[in-house]
Amino acid sequence: MKIISWNVNGIRAVQGKGFAETLARLDADCLLLQETKAQVEQIEKVTADIDGYHIYSNCAERKGYSGVSLMSRAEPLAVVKDIGIAEHDREGRVIAAEFEHFHLVNVYVPNSGQELVRLDYRRTWDAEFLAYLLTLESRKPVIVCGDFNVAHREIDIARPKANYNKSAGYTQAEIDGFSRFLDAGFVDTFRHCHPDTVAYSWWSFRANARANNIGWRIDYVLASRALAGKVKQAFILPEVTGSDHCPVGIEIDL
Repeated sequence: MKIISWNVNGIRAVQGKGFAETLARLDADCLLLQETKAQVEQIEKVTADIDGYHIYSNCAERKGYSGVSLMSRAEPLAVVKDIGIAEHDREGRVIAAEFEHFHLVNVYVPNSGQELVRLDYRRTWDAEFLAYLLTLESRKPVIVCGDFNVAHREIDIARPKANYNKSAGYTQAEIDGFSRFLDAGFVDTFRHCHPDTVAYSWWSFRANARANNIGWRIDYVLASRALAGKVKQAFILPEVTGSDHCPVGIEIDL
């Protein structure tokens, strides 16, 4: 099973950049999109000509903001939006599909913002989202994919010293928050398969960052420890353009 996660930075924007062709090339069994920045009817319009997928979306109350979509060739047993906490759920950041052997969760984690104005909120989010995942995991194993908006280690960011505790996505509070997911038993599949590989999934639009590979690895596929040994490949696809993020994913025997 091939599972791919991609922050598209606007599904309507990526539509005009060969989204349908890219989707065919990715050949994913499940494709999880973040930051769709659209309402359900707009997403349905973009995907109207795409065959072979069941498509589910969770959209923010605020139009043109946040949002996640989940596309699956196999029909899930159930699909649930949000995590049951109103403060978080209004932003449309989580959608989960239940399959026979696992839960698949798509997440767009809040950015701590300019001057770290949402860092306190981010701390709360990390703790409560982890609690949600552990509740799911108590029933069956979990794969959680998405934009976690944090570079976990120095190897995951091109300029660690310049950004540490100054930039959203590389503060100690965010690093610690992500570490708690791993401490709770979730495995960073890319780092598990590629312990020393430098690879990024996001590049600023400024200063030719992508061309110069001055990037951050902030998009992840995490898996319950029970599933980690079944991961055959974990990959990052920087050659896929159309967004400031590139797709990340795994191939797993389930």
